[in-house]
Amino acid sequence: MGAVVFNVTTAGLMVLMFKAGLALIGEGTVGRRRLPWTAIGLTAVALGGVLTQLCWSGAMDAFDSDPAKSGWWRVITSVFMQNGGIGGATWNIATLAVIAALAEWFWGGPLMLGLFAAGILLPQHIDALFGSSDRTDTDPRNFAGSSGATYFLAATLAAALLLRAGTGKAVRTDRLLALAAPVAGLALWFAQSNGHGLVTAYGFALGALVRVLAAPVIRPDRDLQQPPRTTMASLAAVVGRRPRQAD
Repeated sequence: MGAVVFNVTTAGLMVLMFKAGLALIGEGTVGRRRLPWTAIGLTAVALGGVLTQLCWSGAMDAFDSDPAKSGWWRVITSVFMQNGGIGGATWNIATLAVIAALAEWFWGGPLMLGLFAAGILLPQHIDALFGSSDRTDTDPRNFAGSSGATYFLAATLAAALLLRAGTGKAVRTDRLLALAAPVAGLALWFAQSNGHGLVTAYGFALGALVRVLAAPVIRPDRDLQQPPRTTMASLAAVVGRRPRQAD
């Protein structure tokens, strides 16, 4: 029962941040936005990691982040190894694809990758700073998996939503939605020692800082001002088009 509650609350936190990211870029604008090529590439790398696991039984031993093993590369390669079986891998890849796309549309490709990398590298150093680096059982990756970096990246979108300019009831509602992400994350951390909640708080803090410092170079409306040739809507139309039957 405890595992079920853990999984449900963890998934609920991601849904909350997905809604924040969608509110940030505008749900109605998705169809007019360009294809998120950087997010597609990142997802392809993650899929490549899963394929490697399927083809090579020793992949996890070679690439996970078990602290008992040596290898400077493990902190990075472990993110592209998935644990938790088919269900866990599917959830991790799907959430990575969606969150990376939302983040690319708001932050831009290079900054999205930088924030994702921060989600890989920073949490362990912050944990060490507060003396909790030995709590490896609370690591959301448990030595492997992309969920920790994905939750970190998703939280940056919630932070950006909180700092979005504007007034009115809709803006206040969005800000409450944004604040709910770190509050819920910390609640999960204290109630369950759920590492996903802790990295959410870390990502929210960094996202707020980056939003303030990088404001001049962030252009989330660029796709709406100069619509690209290939948009999400045009791709959906091509995929959904069925061949006409012969008379």
